[in-house]
Amino acid sequence: MQQDDRLLLIVEDDAAFARTLGRSFERRGYQVILATNLDEVNALLEQHCPDYAVVDLKLNGSTSGLSCVQLLHQHNEEMLIVVLTGYASINTAVEAIKLGACQYLAKPSNTDDIEAAFGHVAGTAEIELTGRATNIKTLEWERIHEMLAETDFNISEAARRLGMHRRTLARKLEKQRVK
Repeated sequence: MQQDDRLLLIVEDDAAFARTLGRSFERRGYQVILATNLDEVNALLEQHCPDYAVVDLKLNGSTSGLSCVQLLHQHNEEMLIVVLTGYASINTAVEAIKLGACQYLAKPSNTDDIEAAFGHVAGTAEIELTGRATNIKTLEWERIHEMLAETDFNISEAARRLGMHRRTLARKLEKQRVK
């Protein structure tokens, strides 16, 4: 297995975004390798030992980015892993951290945000608390995303479990698109 200096693994199924992000990190002195799913991550880990990883939460197919986070952390507990998502929720953020991610960022995030996340691993008690109470729309949104994560982002199954019509769920997701 090859140990590379400042090796960054990007796990992202959007090829254009992955290439753009990769080039941006290469300009900052990182060596970048790309994967689009769990199988490719497994294959790359046989040859490389990355220091850093950026993992998209929602990957095409049946694999969640959380499975990649878990595999990467098991491979190297010292690896700094940042999860990126257009489908942020408290539930997936908590699970990502439990599985070994050091940070969880909502898209759109740029190279500066991600690199800052690699440098901000330790928690702080100095974070400013919000005085705003959680509203019902936020709770609904988080429940929808929790169910999507449980069903591997299968909209029909998530809608069934939530007790709503599939088209209703699709409309809600389209209205709240973060990407």
